[in-house]
Amino acid sequence: MATIKTSAFHFPGQKSVYNGKVRDVYFLEKEYLVIVASDRISAFDYILPKPIPYKGQVLNQLAAKFLSATADIVPNWLLGTPDPSVAVGHQCEPFKVEMVIRGYLAGHAAREYKNGKRVLCGVQLPEGMKENDKFPQPIITPATKAESGHHDEDISREDIIAKGIVSKDDYEQLEKYTYALFERGTKIAAERGLILVDTKYEFGKKNGKIYLIDEIHTPDSSRYFYADGYAERQAKGEKQKQLSKEFVREWLIANNFQGLEGQTMPAMPDEFVNTVTERYIELYEKITGEKFVKADNSNIEARIEKNVLQFLATLK
Repeated sequence: MATIKTSAFHFPGQKSVYNGKVRDVYFLEKEYLVIVASDRISAFDYILPKPIPYKGQVLNQLAAKFLSATADIVPNWLLGTPDPSVAVGHQCEPFKVEMVIRGYLAGHAAREYKNGKRVLCGVQLPEGMKENDKFPQPIITPATKAESGHHDEDISREDIIAKGIVSKDDYEQLEKYTYALFERGTKIAAERGLILVDTKYEFGKKNGKIYLIDEIHTPDSSRYFYADGYAERQAKGEKQKQLSKEFVREWLIANNFQGLEGQTMPAMPDEFVNTVTERYIELYEKITGEKFVKADNSNIEARIEKNVLQFLATLK
């Protein structure tokens, strides 16, 4: 099956390219960005050896839907999605923090809690919680944006402001946007029978104005549980049924890989790759209530180039 593992386009006015873990970002004149959502998948800050068919399309289309659904809360970078796997928008100067918000004790927070930590990013955690319990109210646990090849690191609100990473006024605005976006995402998820467990938002500035950038509420940036049976599973101490990338991390952990020194990335069987594709499509259909339409991937590069060039011509 054809996938986008890497891309190497040369768009008009292109100044530079940044290849992220998952996305290839093309910087154009007039402060525009073309972002190609590849089918690469990462976990524990490592890119896995095989791309996942249609993953980029799922992420790109989901992010576009959620950016549109939250544009009344905060302006965002997106101008359009000329191709199933491509987004075009404003180039912003990113804030060097990720605004992680958690409604439940899951993932990284649960692992830290299990290790005895009761303060996470300066936030006091209640005693007596079980993994996947709901917090009394959502908490923001920011992380510094790591340079390429390094892990993001937990940081407190106080340290962000004290170190001048983000100004106090801007940070307070980011917090307001984060809570409001999470509330909207939670509401949309609930309407579809899902629980938005935790997520992260990234913001940037252009001409003095704060924009929401990157993707939001996708399975790469968020964790979802099925609402149906959540309480019963918690009461019995069972694992929650979830739609997120966590199952990929769990598979890696089961195969003795957490990105630690001396560990070797396991080989990915085709069956596992197919399972990941199915899970991404399942989340798309569950969260949108729409059937996922697979793009014609017979000649992905030509398709992307044609669609993007047509769109860029409309921006002049």
